[in-house]
Amino acid sequence: MTRGRLVPVMTVLLAIVAVWYLAAIRMNAQWERDQAARAEVTLTLPDLVARTLVQERPVLPAPHQVAVGLWEGLAGQAITSRRSLVWHAWVTLSATLAGFAIGTGAGILLAVGIVHSRSMDQSVMPWAVASQTVPILAIAPMVIVVLSSMGVTGLLPKAIIAAWLSFFPVLVGMVKGLRTPDAMQLDQMRSWSASNAQVFWRLRLPSSLPYLFASLKVAIAAALVGTIVGELPAGATAGLGARLLSGSYYGQTVQIWSALFVAALLAAGLVAIVGWLERRTLTRMGLAR
Repeated sequence: MTRGRLVPVMTVLLAIVAVWYLAAIRMNAQWERDQAARAEVTLTLPDLVARTLVQERPVLPAPHQVAVGLWEGLAGQAITSRRSLVWHAWVTLSATLAGFAIGTGAGILLAVGIVHSRSMDQSVMPWAVASQTVPILAIAPMVIVVLSSMGVTGLLPKAIIAAWLSFFPVLVGMVKGLRTPDAMQLDQMRSWSASNAQVFWRLRLPSSLPYLFASLKVAIAAALVGTIVGELPAGATAGLGARLLSGSYYGQTVQIWSALFVAALLAAGLVAIVGWLERRTLTRMGLAR
């Protein structure tokens, strides 16, 4: 069973790597041709291919160059060094978790209010939907500048941007989950003289958990994106967003790609943790399939 899953995954991975190498050769070749023309040197195809894969500042770094950059950033530096990707990942992770907690709390509270109050459903929900139509790239600089003028810097502005992106998936998923019980189940709870609080804790909340965890997976990834975006407009010196920014300033494409891969690994790890909590929670409650 494991081999049956591994072979397709490895096939797709090898295909991606092969296409990546071909794209790197093609995109980096023009620079080598220009350099050879200036030096009045004729390049053979093997020489051209070899040079395109070892450029110091390639247009598109080859996979092995990104792998070396990842190794140097993760294991080649002390984790307390500002050159360490581990240190930058921790800075981004701390703001991500703070924003995720704020966004999740806000989403759950608003969902509870919307489900139990028709006026909130008609007034708050449209504004929540409208809030997601504004591009985060337009909001992030405004939040950073306004809070900076008030003396608020560091983790909180990035956490607010992360919360902005993460609260909406939680809100939508939780509203859907809390409304899952049908009229027959609600009537049965009322026939037992259950209060609104008992209906919530014993019926609505357990029914909403599968929807909540599904939305949390989306929200945690969105929070990471929001944190990285929040690190860009302020010219931050710490965090994965700062590594992306400095790499773009100095043309260090290997640094950019290394930071992108660390961000992707971080997102995958966070989603996996939420998935593990989902399985444990739903299994203990007898809701797992």
